[in-house]
Amino acid sequence: MTPDDIQTLFTRADGSFLFARWGRPLAPVVFGVEDGTLQTVKGAIEAVATLAGHQVTDVDPELGANLMVFFFRDWDELTATPNLDRMIPDLGPLVDRLKTAGANQYRIFRFDPDGAIRAAFVFLRMDDQLSRLPADTLALMQVVQTILLWSDTAFTDRSPLGQTDSGHTLLRPEIARLIRAAYDPVLPAMATDPSLALRLFARLEPPQ
Repeated sequence: MTPDDIQTLFTRADGSFLFARWGRPLAPVVFGVEDGTLQTVKGAIEAVATLAGHQVTDVDPELGANLMVFFFRDWDELTATPNLDRMIPDLGPLVDRLKTAGANQYRIFRFDPDGAIRAAFVFLRMDDQLSRLPADTLALMQVVQTILLWSDTAFTDRSPLGQTDSGHTLLRPEIARLIRAAYDPVLPAMATDPSLALRLFARLEPPQ
């Protein structure tokens, strides 16, 4: 992974560079799944947080839960969820746009005054495509895409996950090293200067 590769992962479709990581411990809550899948999702959150050297907690003192993951079959279920429109302004128009686009997933981030990630909402419409994925693969994919504010095009051409020769799904080693580097406390929690890619590159651990 080169500095240019890293810069691309945080350069948005409009050409702007934006990097952010979580500034507070993750306090997750998962809706719409059975206990087995719930444990799989929480296990993925714990694993990625451990990789980053970040904390997971039961309750955020300000928000209660700050990482909310919703599994559902139809986008209209969101507008029927009590009080969700209080947390997500313009929820109705958003749902209409997602339905029109045929989207099966969407993520919304909220930020603290210093630009660090304050909260995230992950919406997964379990269509045929997502339903075919093993639960652990789907969970890991979503957590990886939520642990940092990646570009909106970061994983369009290539997934952050890969497979071993035996078919086991795992996080691509270079993405794992980048996540770990991104949580170096010396680095800012948010940056808009592309030169941050050079600082991230300098902190990448060598491949094993």
